Amino acid sequence: MTSLHTTSVRRRRLGVAAAAAGLIATLLTAGPAAATPDPGDTSANRSGVSVSEQADVRAAIESGDVPGVDEIVHSDNIEHLVNIPKDALQGLNTDLAFQGGYAFAGNYDGFRIFDIRNPKKPRTVAQVLCPGSQNDISVSGNLLFLSTDSSRSDNSCASTTQPATEKSSWEGMKVFDISDKRNPKYVAAVETACGSHTHTIVPERRDVYIYVSSYSPNETFPDCQPPHDGISVIKVPRNSPEDARIVNFPVLFPDGGNPGAPTNPGVSKTTGCHDITVLPSQDLAAGACMGDGLLFSIKDPENPKIIDRVQDNVNFAFWHSATFNQDADKVVFTDELGGGGAATCNDEIGPNRGADGIYDIKGRGDHRKLVFRSYFKIDRPQADTEVCVAHNGSIIPVKGRDLMVQAWYQGGVSVWDFTDSSKPKEIAYFERGPVSTDAVTTAGPWSAYYYNGYIYSNDIAKGFDVLKLDDRRTDPAKRVRLPELNVQTQPEYFRH
Repeated sequence: MTSLHTTSVRRRRLGVAAAAAGLIATLLTAGPAAATPDPGDTSANRSGVSVSEQADVRAAIESGDVPGVDEIVHSDNIEHLVNIPKDALQGLNTDLAFQGGYAFAGNYDGFRIFDIRNPKKPRTVAQVLCPGSQNDISVSGNLLFLSTDSSRSDNSCASTTQPATEKSSWEGMKVFDISDKRNPKYVAAVETACGSHTHTIVPERRDVYIYVSSYSPNETFPDCQPPHDGISVIKVPRNSPEDARIVNFPVLFPDGGNPGAPTNPGVSKTTGCHDITVLPSQDLAAGACMGDGLLFSIKDPENPKIIDRVQDNVNFAFWHSATFNQDADKVVFTDELGGGGAATCNDEIGPNRGADGIYDIKGRGDHRKLVFRSYFKIDRPQADTEVCVAHNGSIIPVKGRDLMVQAWYQGGVSVWDFTDSSKPKEIAYFERGPVSTDAVTTAGPWSAYYYNGYIYSNDIAKGFDVLKLDDRRTDPAKRVRLPELNVQTQPEYFRH
């Protein structure tokens, strides 16, 4: 049975009280969090398309160059098993996490838990209404972590939007107890500077460390003051998550980071990080930090140490996310050109802007360096009404190969091979045609991840998709089984 859960909170840490009946009523009538895309390269954003461009889109559909509106197309080696549309949570769908036979799907309005023990027939276990964009999500043991990066009236799930200029406004991390998947309980909240756009967990036996990425400070925001040149580190005791607290704010950019325009036109100024991926087995992390890419050591998780830093002031507008290969000798960085709000997969933008950047890691220890090798970008034609951007993906675990599945918003789901880091190539795809022929619309897969033999995709507008990939290059991955997967906390796949 699908039900809309509200959540109780331990008042020791959370000061907003509400009677159960009143809280339910408030949540059911609360409006969705405002959708605020990442800044990216704002010059690429356009509010609409011209009449001639609309005609071009319709002509491309008629000629077969672009799929029809909402038409599903895919390569022969991918099968679309099922789509589960949105239900109680009508906001934008966001990131995914996995544990055992469950998938946890973020949404601007909260999160949804699916039973995926039968991937062909996922079942909704719970839907939790807790507005606060983006609701970036991860899980560890009995704990679920949720990011809030929109200014709220308080830290409860009944909060409403409130200007960041008001000191009483709240943004940060929320912690839920998911020991009962059907009835998650909200147990803790930690306010962080500039909120939590994304977060990354570093799980240990007794504690879970959280690296909180946020950015865009403003002198008028009391809780988000410049300079904002680091990340918040939160420590969550597993046995008493209500005692979660910030233990450090390491400065990652003592020189202020990439200055952006006008020094580097079209490049985002670095005022924090967008996303961090950790490889705990190697005590290593990679940071995608607006105008900078980082490699750093997390041997001491409370005190990360920078190893190397790179910039690409020619083709990268906004360093968005990072993925290590299994041997930890490569990193794929994504560029969120257009901030997730523009059509960037077209001839006008070209193959190198808004692409993935593949870097080899050379050297040893603290002397390792990031060395650029090539760009990868889907070359399947996309209409000028389709928001298309390099977004979240994961490794497909096959020994001896570097394979990745990745979401591209309306560019769909791409499976690609970067074993030769100088010659990446797409080997499979799945996508839907444009949502509209006369307006730029944000839709398509936010995240596409490989987990225990299947690809799971959270489509911003269409819902939860399950794909089956059958290809001799990827088939060995079907034998790899993980008990838990948070993609930004990359596992040692072959130890399980």
